[in-house]
Amino acid sequence: MLAPRSYTREDVVEVQCHGGDVCVRRVLQLCLEAGARLAQPGEFTLRAFLNGRLDLAQAESVAQVVAAKTSAAAETALAGIQGGLSSFVQSLRMECIDLLVEMEARIDFDDEMPILDTNALIGRVETMSQRLQQALATAGRGHLLQSGLQVAIVGRPNVGKSSLLNAWSQSERAIVTDIPGTTRDIVEARMEVGGIMVNLLDTAGICNTLDIVEKIGIERSKAVAKGADVVVMVISASDGWTPDDSTIFQQKVVEVPSILVVNKVDRAAASSVVLPEVVEHVFFKKVAACAIQQVGMQELDIAILDLVGLGHVTSHGHQWAVNQRQAEQLMRANEALQRMKDSVHQQLPMDMWTIDLKEAALALGQISGDDVSEEVLSNIFSRFCIGK
Repeated sequence: MLAPRSYTREDVVEVQCHGGDVCVRRVLQLCLEAGARLAQPGEFTLRAFLNGRLDLAQAESVAQVVAAKTSAAAETALAGIQGGLSSFVQSLRMECIDLLVEMEARIDFDDEMPILDTNALIGRVETMSQRLQQALATAGRGHLLQSGLQVAIVGRPNVGKSSLLNAWSQSERAIVTDIPGTTRDIVEARMEVGGIMVNLLDTAGICNTLDIVEKIGIERSKAVAKGADVVVMVISASDGWTPDDSTIFQQKVVEVPSILVVNKVDRAAASSVVLPEVVEHVFFKKVAACAIQQVGMQELDIAILDLVGLGHVTSHGHQWAVNQRQAEQLMRANEALQRMKDSVHQQLPMDMWTIDLKEAALALGQISGDDVSEEVLSNIFSRFCIGK
């Protein structure tokens, strides 16, 4: 593949082998013996960036496509590769530069220019700030699409935690019996909710026990619950809220954002369950369910998405989202614009305005790679897989 039509805009030779891993490795070894070397992590995409094939935001999206665990994550990353974020950042950066050019001209040739309309200037800056905030609002979604959610299912023994995990994930990961204490270790099941990868963790029933093995499982359950992103506490509709449920609640197992599942509604109505006043407003949402009949699973999906602020996000969106590094630079740019607006309001010298405008432009340049240090590049591309 001759330059500049290759991925890196360099001359590229691609060797394809048939036969499986053994043949590939032997051909690779021959290449190394002939003087070739293995690529560094991210080296091909780094070369594509340095040669102008991609900007830095697009390059980061390449890594997100490779790491994507759901179709929604892949489509969001693909929107970044196609330049959605890049064009947004470039347009804002050019607006900062246009304003900066005007301010610099006014500093040197103020007498020859029309009177500055400060209200129009402030309105322009506020519009830019609003656009930055809209971009920042995608950060949470971007993080969840790439990292997923850890959801711990907790409760006392025999309330249907394992049945809930099986029904919700549509699997048979957990052993289900009527014998309390069947689950003694953490059982995991992966599923997709609204384009988000969710790792469900079924935990041992939390209770007082003399069984040493069961005690270990209970301690692990508490640790998992405290380290989860979301806790789903399960109680039985037929039993209502019991003293044992209060004990679990008092042990601060549900300190993280939590949902209450009233299970076994085939035996009693969820509305018959009366929660203590101290508990009533702790849970984000209460969901009625019957795990063995797979009732309430869709409501649980919706509750999870609402809890993490994604509402009814589907896996068919094509909107880009910013990562943590990009969000930090967007915040830096927004803060600089706010300082500039304050300087205008306080009628400070125009030189002060230009300092903040330059800061905003530099921050946006860090996202696209127009103003980026070698250390930042090294940090970004070191996270890539070898193949890219």
